[in-house]
Amino acid sequence: MKKFFNSFFSFIRTTDKLLLSLCLIASGFGIIMVHSATLSDIPDTQSISRDSIIMMVAISIGLIIGLIASSIGYETIMKLWPFYAALCLLLMISLFFFGVGPSNRPDARSWLNIAGVYFQPSELLKIGFMITFSLHLDSVKNRINEFKNIVLLCVHGAVPTMLVIATGDLGSALVFVAILFGMLYIAGVKIRYFAGGFALLLAALPLLWIKFFSEFQKQRFLVIYFPNAVSESVYKTLIYQQQQSVNAIGSGQLSGSGLFKGVYTQGNLIPVDESDMIFSVIGEELGFIGSMAALLILTLIIIKIVHIGRKSNNMSGSYFCNSMALMIASQTIINVGMCLKLLPTIGIALPFFSAGGSSNLCIYLGIGIVLSVYRAGLETIPVNFRMSHIRTPFSNA
Repeated sequence: MKKFFNSFFSFIRTTDKLLLSLCLIASGFGIIMVHSATLSDIPDTQSISRDSIIMMVAISIGLIIGLIASSIGYETIMKLWPFYAALCLLLMISLFFFGVGPSNRPDARSWLNIAGVYFQPSELLKIGFMITFSLHLDSVKNRINEFKNIVLLCVHGAVPTMLVIATGDLGSALVFVAILFGMLYIAGVKIRYFAGGFALLLAALPLLWIKFFSEFQKQRFLVIYFPNAVSESVYKTLIYQQQQSVNAIGSGQLSGSGLFKGVYTQGNLIPVDESDMIFSVIGEELGFIGSMAALLILTLIIIKIVHIGRKSNNMSGSYFCNSMALMIASQTIINVGMCLKLLPTIGIALPFFSAGGSSNLCIYLGIGIVLSVYRAGLETIPVNFRMSHIRTPFSNA
C-alpha cells in the first residue's frame, strides 16, 4: 500500500497541474453552457439533458485515457504510430459505407452510429495525424527543405484533408490545413515553398470548388462573401443561424442577460447552439466579460502547451505539442468567426466548450500525450533532439 501511494504521489507531482486545471475549468465552463443551451429541451422527468450527460461521460473517459497515456510515456505511444494510422484510415474509409449525417445535411457522412452512440472519426484522425506528422517532421528535420521531402510532407497532410472533405466535414479539413502549414512553418520550411504552395492552391481552387465541395458547402460560402450569388430564399435560410448568433451575442452587451436567462438561448432561436454555436450562448448570457473569460482560458491552454513543447527533450515531442496548440487555436478561430458571421458555417466544435462526445474525448487524449511530454522533460536531461529507435517510411527520405 505504501508503494502504491508513493507511486500515486509521484504521478501527481510530475503532472502539469496548471494545464490539467485549465482544461478542467474550460470543460466545467462548457458543461454549464451546454446545460443552459439545452435547458428548455429537458423533459420533466430529467434534470439534465442527454447532450450534457454525453459531454460529461466523454470528458471523464477522455480524462482517464489521457492520464493513462501521460503515464505510459509519449515515446512508447509514438512507436505505435502504424497502429494509429491503420485504425484512423479504417474508420475514415468505413464512413463511405456506414457513415451518417444530420437530416439537413444529406451530403455529410461524418459520423458512425455505434450501438446508438455517434462517433466522429475525424476527431481521432486529428490525434493520429499529429503523431505521424510529428514523426515525419522529425525524420526529415535536417533535410526538410529538400523538394522531395516538401512534397511528401504535403501529401501526408493532403490525405486526411481530402478524406474529411469527401465525408462532408469541411470544418475538420480546415483544421488539418492549419496544422499542416503551421507545422511546416515551425519546422523551418523556407518561405519560397509557401509562396509556391499558395500559387498552386489558387490555381487548383476551381477544381476543388467543382469536384470536392458539395452544393450545400458552396452556398455556405456564398451567403457570407457573395450573397448576391444566391437567391433571396436560400440566403435567408442559410444565414438565419449565424444572424441569430450575432443578435444573441450583441444582446449580451457587457455582462450578459444572466445565466439560463438568454432570450435567444432559452427560446431555441439559435439552431445547434449546444455545439457549433456555443459561443453565442456564452455571449448572450455572460456578455463580453464571459466571452473574454472563455477565450482567455483557451489562450492560456494554448500558451501552456507551446511552453511544454519548447522544453521537450526531443523534436517529435515539441512538434506534437505545437500541433496540438495549432489544433485548439484554429478550431477556436473558426468557431468564433463562424458565430460572429465572419466565416461560413462549416460545423466545428469550440474546444472544451462545445457538446459532443468525440471531440471532448479525443482532445483529452491529445492533452494526455502533451502531459507525457511534460513528464519526460522533468525526468530526462535533454541530450538528443531527435527521436531515436523509431522507424518510419521517411527515415531515409
